[in-house]
Amino acid sequence: MLVIAAHPDDELLGVGGTIALHARAGHQVTCVVVCAGNLKHDPDGARGVWNQAHAAAAELGCDDLRLLDFPDQALDTFSLTEVITPIEEIVEQVQPNIVYVQYGYDINRDHQLLFQAALVATRPMEAYIEAVYAFDTVSSTEWAYPRSFNPDTWVDITETLEQKIAAMACYETELRDWPHPRSLRSLRVKAESAGSQVVCPAAEAFMTIRRVTRNGKTPV
Repeated sequence: MLVIAAHPDDELLGVGGTIALHARAGHQVTCVVVCAGNLKHDPDGARGVWNQAHAAAAELGCDDLRLLDFPDQALDTFSLTEVITPIEEIVEQVQPNIVYVQYGYDINRDHQLLFQAALVATRPMEAYIEAVYAFDTVSSTEWAYPRSFNPDTWVDITETLEQKIAAMACYETELRDWPHPRSLRSLRVKAESAGSQVVCPAAEAFMTIRRVTRNGKTPV
């Protein structure tokens, strides 16, 4: 499993419960956070958010967190090729079966450009990539217009919702008070709402970018 996200906490907001499920199943989980340099919310200028990101990853059971040094809110100062290249290198190294990428049609420019880069880096050139899914980001995706995130896949995270909440609590500088979408209460409500759509207590929802069946094998 490979997760590709723009900023520290994006990986958790969209796919944290699913990360924990994969980790519990014994799958290798790699999370790549691309815009983790010169973070606006870094509390002490000494990689404070990086420490929070590693603590959150540990809470979820992800032992391979890769924080790239592209600057926060400045991805548009680089060519798309410069963004694609390190992601592509990680894809080739990890050889994931399932990839989760951050949906890019929202109000955040970094998210938009990362999505474009991730689609190129995960194009169906290699047989090991069986499925690519997009995840949304609270306080960015739902604030866009037109709102175009239309999920078609739900993952039951009832067993790992508390892990997701505990991991988000590690991101002290990113948390907001209720009723902000990045509050702990809001994340719980969102998971319960997604779960109710498919009649389970809690879920995360995704859009299918690509699913490939080879030799009669269906990706999961």
